[in-house]
Amino acid sequence: MRKLNKKTKRKLRNRKKIKKVSRNRYRVSIYKSLKNISAQIIDDKAKKTLVSASSIEKEIKKNKKNKIETSNLLGEILAKRAIGKKINKVYFDRGSNKYHGRIKVFADSLRKNGLEF
Repeated sequence: MRKLNKKTKRKLRNRKKIKKVSRNRYRVSIYKSLKNISAQIIDDKAKKTLVSASSIEKEIKKNKKNKIETSNLLGEILAKRAIGKKINKVYFDRGSNKYHGRIKVFADSLRKNGLEF
């Protein structure tokens, strides 16, 4: 049996918790690289992306100051797009990322702008 590293353990633990919660809600999946961050709201039953936002988009790039402010802005934009499509209850899939820093700022921004999770 091979030894798992911390990131893989966190990913598996998070995925196990998500399966319990994922009944009738959409999933907010987040991807973070060193420079950019992107998120999308996914319907797992239909296997389709409903709403997405990324720090590569023009409207976000022109307001870009630092990474934390970009995450905050991205959360606002994704929440507004989701509410425009009448999505207000979701669950948060942080993948193998810690709930810390940019991920936490993004999640707080989603909550502040009307999404429940």
